Amino acid sequence: MAEPSLIGVDWGTSRLRLALVDGDGAVLAEHEADAGILTVPDGGFAAVLREAVRALGAPAGLPIVLSGMITSRQGWHELPYQACPAGADALARALHRVDEPDLGQLHFITGLAWTSPDGIPDVMRGEETQIMGQDDLVAGEAVVLPGTHSKWVAVEDGRIVRFRTFMTGELFAVLAAQSILGRLMTEGPEDPAAFARGVRLGLAGTGLLGQLFSARTLPLMGLLPETAVRDYLSGLLIGTEIAEVTAFERPTAVVVIGSDALARRYATALDQAGIRHRPGHRDAAYRGQWRVANAAGIIG
Repeated sequence: MAEPSLIGVDWGTSRLRLALVDGDGAVLAEHEADAGILTVPDGGFAAVLREAVRALGAPAGLPIVLSGMITSRQGWHELPYQACPAGADALARALHRVDEPDLGQLHFITGLAWTSPDGIPDVMRGEETQIMGQDDLVAGEAVVLPGTHSKWVAVEDGRIVRFRTFMTGELFAVLAAQSILGRLMTEGPEDPAAFARGVRLGLAGTGLLGQLFSARTLPLMGLLPETAVRDYLSGLLIGTEIAEVTAFERPTAVVVIGSDALARRYATALDQAGIRHRPGHRDAAYRGQWRVANAAGIIG
């Protein structure tokens, strides 16, 4: 069995994930816990990490590299954003090191910031490490990371040069739970045709605000089953997101980083938009941490 070279820690808002990573960047063992940063009491991060490292079965003395929301204002150590363009070397130079009893030296990877030509800033924390781990990108490929706040990222020569965040997932959750659009939603099996119908309308690019109310009027008039409203609204929002992206980016193909049902929805919508795509590495975050650690001389 390969020898571990580091412990990678992907610490987000709701989940804590960590892994033993070997000298080639491959994952040897993994542990997850419902211990996101918002669940940890003040002063409790070190204790939570010690328990997670113990549960992982990691040998003592390995470097520990952390990324994600753990470096946000609500996290353990808030770090300033690095400006784009940035690759593994820039992230390595910006590492924040802390000595922690019983854990050794911790290496925190910070997030990135980019300002659009119209002067609007955008930020990411955690996604930059996943993208560094997607080290087989070819020229012209964009990266999308679906989620509550999905990210579309342009990468050139291994460096993140620009990105844009879409609040698609959060908007869906708010509309479904707290708006008039959710009042006709009822539970039912997935409806691929309703999702495709929503995607088609979103891709048309005729304006989201003018189309949202269709998620109410179609079932109200008996033109869409109430059990299909959720899928229709999801498709409408994702289709609109893709239409907005392609208005300013012209990717030859898209890498979808994610392995859950939402990532599969994006893949389906990209098919409908006629955009080639492929799945990203499942362990992209850990491989990205391994690349940054190599660049910083922590391992290797």
